[in-house]
Amino acid sequence: MTSGLRERKKLATRLALHEAALQLVAERGLDGVSVDDVAARAGVSPRTFFNYFPTKDDAVLGLDPADAERLTAALIAHPAEDPPLAALRAVQLEQAAAMAAEPEGLWPLRLRVIEAHPVLVSRLHAVFGRSERALAEAIAARTGTRVDADVYPTLLAAVAGAAMRTALHRWLGSDFTASLPRLVDEAWDVLAAGLPAPRS
Repeated sequence: MTSGLRERKKLATRLALHEAALQLVAERGLDGVSVDDVAARAGVSPRTFFNYFPTKDDAVLGLDPADAERLTAALIAHPAEDPPLAALRAVQLEQAAAMAAEPEGLWPLRLRVIEAHPVLVSRLHAVFGRSERALAEAIAARTGTRVDADVYPTLLAAVAGAAMRTALHRWLGSDFTASLPRLVDEAWDVLAAGLPAPRS
């Protein structure tokens, strides 16, 4: 088996486990689903499940740890002449487009399931927190600052995370009829304008 085929098979198994976990939790609730249930729905053994996810909650979220690396790599690869705010906004718009285009509407189902289970909300925030730390390092490298000494990289990474979370909440609130990239763009418009107070 070639390495490319092996990698595709691994990605397919990971996706099958994630979809199975999401669908089962949507049907039965988080407490009504076991790792054995998820493995059986995906057609693999429980041992195989643990090769891909450490816990049932991680399988429900299904977020790829490499996503943070891809985001930071995209930021680092962005043209150096672009200001950090503009570069990060462009990278997030690309990320939002990819999320909205995921097959089988995975992000909408994922958000509905997460919203229904507070423990998953906390887990998602922890994942976002790790991504923000990685992003802060990339911003620091881009701007010649230091994460442990300068306010800019950590603050900008946190603001970017807040912009994405706000867009996701609004997307959920629209029952996914709104455009996620447009919602991300609107969040950055408000940030770029200096957070002016809404007009009454």
